Amino acid sequence: MDRGWFKKRKHMMARQPTPHPAALRVADLNPNAKAAFSLRPEADALRALASELDLLGLRKLSFTGHVTSQGRTDWSLTGTLGATVVQPCGVTLEPVTTRLDVPVTRTYLADYNETTAPETEMPEDDTIEPLGQWIDPEQVMIEALVLALPLYPRSTDEPADPQVFAEKGVAPMRDEDAKPFAGLAALKAQMDDPTKE
Repeated sequence: MDRGWFKKRKHMMARQPTPHPAALRVADLNPNAKAAFSLRPEADALRALASELDLLGLRKLSFTGHVTSQGRTDWSLTGTLGATVVQPCGVTLEPVTTRLDVPVTRTYLADYNETTAPETEMPEDDTIEPLGQWIDPEQVMIEALVLALPLYPRSTDEPADPQVFAEKGVAPMRDEDAKPFAGLAALKAQMDDPTKE
């Protein structure tokens, strides 16, 4: 999933006047206690999300964790994402099933400053977010799922050896032939076996 989709969806979510039902209002959070959350979307929500992410299937999606204070003004979210996703193989288009179990962290900073210049690259640390009125575990769950999806899913039925093509009577060139020491290996084999010309 490319960063363009990621940024577009974050922009759309930021414009929503009503947060997800699981969202936590920062003003209501107790800085001396953990605010726990546990999300397990129903079948209809899974189908809609799978369609949005171009997945063949999405099952057993869950996101559990908690939000805690960090210093006087900042907050952190820690959780675990679990899901079973089905994607098309990048070569054969056959369904590829992958089980995901990944830790997720986010840090929400009150004094977060984001540069909006077009030439600015996205920061290396994508776990830092600006602190708003809400902390939305459902939005974090979707973003974490996007980042955890295999970029190049491969079917187990895909041939392990690469196919090679050449004209009749011509030995096809393989990856090994292009390696720097391929010629030396062939010379050594010839020296070891004098019967070969």
